[in-house]
Amino acid sequence: MTSKDSAQGRYGEQLKDGELESPAAERNKQPILDAIRPWLPAAGTVLEIASGTGQHVVHFARALPALDWQPTEPDARLLEAVTRRVSSAGLANLRVPLRLDVLESDWPVEPAAAVVCINMIHIAPWAATEALIRGAARVLASGGPVCLYGPFRRGGRHTAPSNEAFDQSLRARNAEWGVRDLDEVERCARRCGFELAEVVSMPANNFTVVLTRVA
Repeated sequence: MTSKDSAQGRYGEQLKDGELESPAAERNKQPILDAIRPWLPAAGTVLEIASGTGQHVVHFARALPALDWQPTEPDARLLEAVTRRVSSAGLANLRVPLRLDVLESDWPVEPAAAVVCINMIHIAPWAATEALIRGAARVLASGGPVCLYGPFRRGGRHTAPSNEAFDQSLRARNAEWGVRDLDEVERCARRCGFELAEVVSMPANNFTVVLTRVA
């Protein structure tokens, strides 16, 4: 089982100039970069989990050429899409995308300096969140950040009516999906040697969450 079910229509992808493109990814790529940039190292490899259409990682790699970026994706259709986008970008610091499913214990990556995961944990089983954090603990050294982006509940409550409706629609599609509570994510992270470093409010009732490796 992959960390995400079939990705058809998952991000509102549409074909544009022969490539899959998500309008939401196009809107949020710069705000996410602004939020995570202070936490990224000056050099090293940034591992992106669930790269989707590849719009985020290409944007990040172009903006931060001193970092090497490793896209990954478990879904075959999206892996093909991100591979095409990476090839078209022609950036020296952007590696060939790899198939990586967080639920598999053997990740095909070398140690990383940072991990980025955008819009995955609410459209995957809770086990994928746990596996993501365990895997990040394996590849990151002390101080290494995990940067998450998406909707979260705070203190067991939704932060907006639209997020509550979104949560209900996710659970109707798959009972194992749903907007995660940040307190539960933080508890899981602490068990794996991470601490919550920052929570940044983002447009459209989303958050960027930064966890740092402390053990």
